[in-house]
Amino acid sequence: MGHPQSPQILLNFYHCTIESILTNCISVWYGSCSVADRKSLQRVVKTAQRITGSSLDTIAAVQSKRCLRRARSIVKDSSHPSHRLPANTAELKVQQASHGQTEESLIQDVATRWNSTLEMIKCIQHNKEPLKATLVQQKHNLATLTSAEYDRLANLETLLEPCRYVTELLGGDKYVSCSVVLPALCHLLRTTEISDVDPAYIVRFKAAFKGDLNTRKENTNLSWLKLATALDPRFKDLRCLPKAEREEVWQKLSQMLKDRDTESQPCSDEMEPEPPKKKVALLLLGSESESDEDANFNDKTLDRYRAEPSVSIDTCPLQWWSAHTGAHGRLAQIAEKNFWHYLNSAM
Repeated sequence: MGHPQSPQILLNFYHCTIESILTNCISVWYGSCSVADRKSLQRVVKTAQRITGSSLDTIAAVQSKRCLRRARSIVKDSSHPSHRLPANTAELKVQQASHGQTEESLIQDVATRWNSTLEMIKCIQHNKEPLKATLVQQKHNLATLTSAEYDRLANLETLLEPCRYVTELLGGDKYVSCSVVLPALCHLLRTTEISDVDPAYIVRFKAAFKGDLNTRKENTNLSWLKLATALDPRFKDLRCLPKAEREEVWQKLSQMLKDRDTESQPCSDEMEPEPPKKKVALLLLGSESESDEDANFNDKTLDRYRAEPSVSIDTCPLQWWSAHTGAHGRLAQIAEKNFWHYLNSAM
């Protein structure tokens, strides 16, 4: 018997030989493949996975990567009309003007810049016709995108658009963002729900995206984020949380109100001397009713806040609390002290 090959050698052989043959010119022919053809190709990949003992990209995933790679190569190529050299940029702008579009250069994605891949895809999609017309007039070895690849870019654009909205929402430095985290995550998870009409590569993308998002969510300070969300008048209905978790948040806020009352009481050094022991029993008679009154007062404070009408998503929570301090004095102090005090200087 021969010696077993190392997993890395088997992977290198697969990528350099089998995958290279299977995906040769995949951008051209994959879009017209039948479902049966795609399943046959995928069976080869599954067999290779069992042999190598490693997870391998599906044929559809490889095609998606090639599609983005070609889009990037169009933007990067110095001989391409989208490149930022003056002559080529001028040629593209002439075609843009002839098609009644605004003159612009194409955008290149950068790994360290948020939403740059989405902006690159949107720009290429928008300049589809001017790009084709300019390519016809130039001599180069760079192929344009096929119709199937444009369709795939359109699907990717739809998937990435909610991410752009959330990053812009959380990236502001002059408004409250901590209370938006959980509603934003809920929005992303809802928009990436898998549907029956999703193609296989979209299903895999959504599954991987949701898995990564849930992992990141678990690594945050969820308890603190829940309280911040409850104290934001835009999201105090807590619809971003499961119903079973909502009441627990209000109980924690109630406890914070009680703790604040305890902190505001005078310290022992300032208190009057302890009364005679004979009078202790008389004092204890009223202790239970007084504590009940305090608890009821705390509950009423929260009930009054929860009964406030819903506000627009464009409402600034800091300004809202400033305008409602008289009605929710103690709760407003907790909101400012624990969540948004550090943002006052930015307002």
